[in-house]
Amino acid sequence: MNRKLNIPADVEELARKAVDAAFHLHNEMGPGLLESVYAACLKEEFTHRGIASTFEVPVSIVYRNCRLDIGFRLDCLVQNRLLLEFKSVESILPVHRAQVITYLKLTKLPLGLLVNFNVPLIKDGIQRIFNPDLT
Repeated sequence: MNRKLNIPADVEELARKAVDAAFHLHNEMGPGLLESVYAACLKEEFTHRGIASTFEVPVSIVYRNCRLDIGFRLDCLVQNRLLLEFKSVESILPVHRAQVITYLKLTKLPLGLLVNFNVPLIKDGIQRIFNPDLT
């Protein structure tokens, strides 16, 4: 357990595996493709590696004790423990980080990876984002 940020060891291991898969995918395909292409390829990569994951996961919100299904979808949920949000954009904007933080709060997950595949080096496109409610 990472005491400072309270990230469970199994979530850290899933993050390591997800980053490794993203590196492999980016090395094979490079930048410049649509987000949907990277998502489809990463789904195949996770399957190849035996990593349980779900893509396009619906997320409900609760407002005034009313559950609302309004179309929020996580790009990927790895073993129901790690959130992945994919982008293929020129640069990550504050709204992209805010989106991941909101998804983390709604799902009560501790960690999310914001992955922008549209970069020359994938290491520059991956950001770890923590749930501020759990740190």
